[in-house]
Amino acid sequence: MNQGSPAATTVDLLAYIPSPPQGVWYVGPFALRAYALFIIVGIIVAITWGDRRWQARGGEPGTVLDISLWAIPFGFVGGRAYHVLTDWQKYFGEGANAIDALKVWQGGLGIWGAVAFGALGAWIGCRVKKVPLPAFGDAVAPGILLAQGIGRLGNYFNQELYGRSTDVPWGLEIYTRLDAAGRIDNLNGISTGQLVDVVHPTFLYELLWNVFFVVVLVLIDRRFRIGHGRLFALYVAGYSFGRFWVELLRADPANEFFGIRINSYTSAIVFTGALIYVLLARKGREDPATLQPGGTHADAGPDAEAPAGSNATVTAGEPVADADDDTSSRDPGHRDSGADPR
Repeated sequence: MNQGSPAATTVDLLAYIPSPPQGVWYVGPFALRAYALFIIVGIIVAITWGDRRWQARGGEPGTVLDISLWAIPFGFVGGRAYHVLTDWQKYFGEGANAIDALKVWQGGLGIWGAVAFGALGAWIGCRVKKVPLPAFGDAVAPGILLAQGIGRLGNYFNQELYGRSTDVPWGLEIYTRLDAAGRIDNLNGISTGQLVDVVHPTFLYELLWNVFFVVVLVLIDRRFRIGHGRLFALYVAGYSFGRFWVELLRADPANEFFGIRINSYTSAIVFTGALIYVLLARKGREDPATLQPGGTHADAGPDAEAPAGSNATVTAGEPVADADDDTSSRDPGHRDSGADPR
């Protein structure tokens, strides 16, 4: 890094994005961490919006929350496991302390592991609730991506995962942070005001990409009424595409293979797999009756006949209400504000 960035003018500095002075506040013996706070906010947003979308597709209220009680713990375990495995030197290398691998509050969750293990937890939850996993994934996909964007604000407060040095007007200022013992500590320290470098705000790039693609997912879902897990696959593909080029700008230490960061390979592989699923999966959207607990989970298309005894009726050519219609199929007076991702 360029200590102090002496070549920068006062005018340049005024245009840069300042880093927060700290990322943790202590209330007595308890530490209030911005990283954890934004993750919690993201989870609340994903569950709330996902449940509205699930109901609008024909599912029962509260189902998303019930399944999230399985998916979230699995996701945290998977996210931490992926981070530890891909940055193993920090925890098992020379001079490292393996116990630090358990300190999730210090940051370090790999999204790929979180999505993979979270999907496993969701599968278990869907089995327990007896609802189809692909339809569940389609309902929660936009909310999950928005939650990931919100979570990136935690990296901003932690002053971590930033990019290479830059002189663009929106560059991010990185300051020296010291803990109570006077040691450099970005996570727990407080800024001294000493400018270390101006870097690409990769946290912001990813946040903006996520919000943009949330809107894309909502519009695609509204226009083409897709189902059978294809919207979830589009979310995975879209996020992977954005993450690939953001990784190319990152400057934090990471394991590489032939000079390319491991996460870049993961992004490319996951993008390819998700795109193949989108192209090969069944078209159309599930019969709303199949979203009810214990309903027929066959991959019924949007024009399929509802099971005998079901209150849901679907006639040929008649659209089935989704999460982004103005009204819910279950309650004509219910306004679905979840269509607006702002």
